[in-house]
Amino acid sequence: MANENTAAANAAALQEANATAAKRLLDLKDVSIVFGGLRAVSNLNMHIDEGELVGLIGPNGAGKTTAFNMITGVYEPTEGQVHFDGQLVNGHKSYQVTQMGMARTFQNIRLFSELSVLDNVKIAFNMHVKYNLAEAVVRDKLYFSEEDYVAEKSMELLEIFHLEKHANDIAKNLPYGEQRRLEIARALATQPKLLLLDEPAAGMNPQETKELTNMIKWIRDQFKLSVLLIEHDMSLVMGVCERIYVLEYGFCIAEGKPEEIKHNKRVIEAYLGGEAS
Repeated sequence: MANENTAAANAAALQEANATAAKRLLDLKDVSIVFGGLRAVSNLNMHIDEGELVGLIGPNGAGKTTAFNMITGVYEPTEGQVHFDGQLVNGHKSYQVTQMGMARTFQNIRLFSELSVLDNVKIAFNMHVKYNLAEAVVRDKLYFSEEDYVAEKSMELLEIFHLEKHANDIAKNLPYGEQRRLEIARALATQPKLLLLDEPAAGMNPQETKELTNMIKWIRDQFKLSVLLIEHDMSLVMGVCERIYVLEYGFCIAEGKPEEIKHNKRVIEAYLGGEAS
């Protein structure tokens, strides 16, 4: 009987482990990167499950954007492995990582500034078109059909982000907050499983930040994806993130739910620059 109970317990544990593993979308294992003699990120272990909204915070120079760059193929880790949706990311170029199902925004907005708002989104959608170069040159029926579909879907995204009235405007002429929304819309046009947002509230006023907080939650639910967020605005981080990782000098010094991070003595001292009470 004891053996049967043990076997049943082991089977249940295995089933639970398999269920957990099936939900794992992003997994960093002992990831480090060295620039010259400087270890910018050291032995970072981090994971994101399907549908999770996770924050990555820390003071300037902590290694947050460097971690983003390793996740998205801009940098290849010196040590460790990055797995996404069961695939090894190490060694893949950024465009290949995007094809895997990751999309990101940048701390400094990167749009095709001289193109229209609509064209910025259409370019991102085009990674999914089925016509080849020859069909594009001769502009056959498949080409026009695909282009009509891309234009329709791009306009739908612009409507979601209240940018449809600016569809034909040049991207650089948009106000700052609307450029941020356009960058997020363009990222979503690649149809990602994981959206990485690098300081999306930078330069926004309090009202825009409040709207962004609600938007991030809505994006996660509406598009059924996971979100990894770098942000200095703690009201935004604490308001949207379900788990938070904290970096200091390239090391992860804490991980947990917002309430745990908020009262973590090490985080208060290292990140907030004060002493815990």
